[in-house]
Amino acid sequence: MATRARVRAPELIGKGGWLNTGDRQYTLSELRGRIVILDFWTFCCVNCLHVLDELRELEEKHRDTVVIIGVHSPKFVHEADHQAVVDAVERYEVHHPVLDDPELATWKQYAVRAWPTLVVIDPEGYVVAQHAGEGHAHAIEKLVEELEAEHAAKGTLRRGDGPYVAPEPVATHLRFPGKALLLPDGGFLVSDTTRHRLVELDADGETVRRHFGTGERGLSDGGPDEARFSEPQGLAVLPDGRIAVADTVNHAIRALDLTTGVVTTLAGTGRQWWQGSPTSGPAREVDLSSPWDLAWFGDRLWIAMAGVHQLWTYDPEAGSVGVAAGTTNEGLVDGPVAEAWFAQPSGLAVSADGERLWVADSETSALRWVGRDGQVHTAVGTGLFDFGHRDGAAAQALLQHPLGVTALPDGSVAVSDTYNHALRRYDPASGEVTTLATDIREPSDAVLVDGDLVVVESARHRLTRLRLPEEAVRVPDQAHRTQRAATEIAPGTLRLDVVFQAPAGQKLDTRYGPSTRLLVSSTPPELLADGSGAGTDLGRDLVLADGVTEGVLHVSAMAASCDDDPANEYPACHVHQQDWGVPVRVTPEGAARLPLVLAGMDEQG
Repeated sequence: MATRARVRAPELIGKGGWLNTGDRQYTLSELRGRIVILDFWTFCCVNCLHVLDELRELEEKHRDTVVIIGVHSPKFVHEADHQAVVDAVERYEVHHPVLDDPELATWKQYAVRAWPTLVVIDPEGYVVAQHAGEGHAHAIEKLVEELEAEHAAKGTLRRGDGPYVAPEPVATHLRFPGKALLLPDGGFLVSDTTRHRLVELDADGETVRRHFGTGERGLSDGGPDEARFSEPQGLAVLPDGRIAVADTVNHAIRALDLTTGVVTTLAGTGRQWWQGSPTSGPAREVDLSSPWDLAWFGDRLWIAMAGVHQLWTYDPEAGSVGVAAGTTNEGLVDGPVAEAWFAQPSGLAVSADGERLWVADSETSALRWVGRDGQVHTAVGTGLFDFGHRDGAAAQALLQHPLGVTALPDGSVAVSDTYNHALRRYDPASGEVTTLATDIREPSDAVLVDGDLVVVESARHRLTRLRLPEEAVRVPDQAHRTQRAATEIAPGTLRLDVVFQAPAGQKLDTRYGPSTRLLVSSTPPELLADGSGAGTDLGRDLVLADGVTEGVLHVSAMAASCDDDPANEYPACHVHQQDWGVPVRVTPEGAARLPLVLAGMDEQG
């Protein structure tokens, strides 16, 4: 057995307490003898949601030896609310214990720098590996198998039932609905996200007409009682009258024929898109990544591809999909569609005059738009770490993780300001942001009906009809920055090291050239005098500019590893990737080295 670096695991601390344990509070010592995997996540983060899905198979396969613990570490103020964490655990079907850590105490103890991060603790209570980002499930499974064998031989492995206790189910017509569509007869079609189905309602927004889908997670076409979805979200009408569905966790676009009730698949393979995969081609042959909303704009179906921070399009005539805007870098950068940056675009709507595609860009708490001239613009929002509830001139107004946007007849737009529990309005004519309504629990979408707005009140599991007010609601200004502390770095040259160790039995895949990729940039761009741009080495010297004392380093890293067996003609290969947005502050006492762990342990740390 190879020698493995081990560090004593710090205790688990969280002011919000434990969920999914039947109210029992746990310590690490009580879990001694089990392999513990800490999943540092926050429920706004689409990459964290990807990891939840990656872990499901491992969790089931090693249920008697492995305990996965979600350490919920909030980015947004709303995510520090305990009830919001309770809702998220149910919404995303988290079937393991979760520690609610609103003050990031355990995050700091484990020196975590990114959402998501996975930490593996052996049965004797030592940290043996850390992985940031997505694509690590296979590596962790290999490590788990090694640890099972090693500690079974030592007598330090304890098998048995884990601490997970399922909460009591709640009966409601809808459960965390995502998006809604007004039907020609005045009824509604709603994506019943947590129950993996679509629900057709009468015009009252309450009476159920029909369900489409079995209600069980899966990817299968067929009639209302045969089709399966996985956390569906956005809905849009296609020119032929069918309803396009963003089948988010299936990474697919589906179509529902309301006349027959039959569901078919339009685009996607069911696999998640990774760096290096095709970005255009026949719709059923190209991988997608967490499509969240849909809108028909121009002569295409536009897709808010939240999982890769881009907008894609589907062309039904050609039967093809392709990237339309965004680089896959996460952030807020305007300009030509091919150069713009988005951050989990989650809501789409076409302006009343058909000239703009409005975008709710959730992770930057921004309202963006794409013009027919191929340019991306920002109406409200400044970046990844600034958010709040502030009305007034758009340049200084603040939102908090909006998921929906609705075009209004006068050219303005209503924004489902999800984490502020509010409905906001932006008027391009005046450049002003106002508040239309408050006390709406996690609104995720709204549709215009006879001058009123019917809002998807996701965390109250219902549609709520609101009359547009004559005057805006007045609310006190609230401005926030994420409570995640800035990393202090020294002026001059900063050594950036992305730590990557290939999983046991694998090596870097160099058959077709370099198997690693590193992309570095900064906000503001003036922070870096040298060192930005793309390269293949996972280490780089960054030169900090004089006079710029704070900002955000954007680091994107990828590594591909394959089975290390010369006799295997077709080795299995895996991609590991992560994007970091690291807030930094330049001080004389700061560090001269910034290690970011993609996979393994930082031996210099």
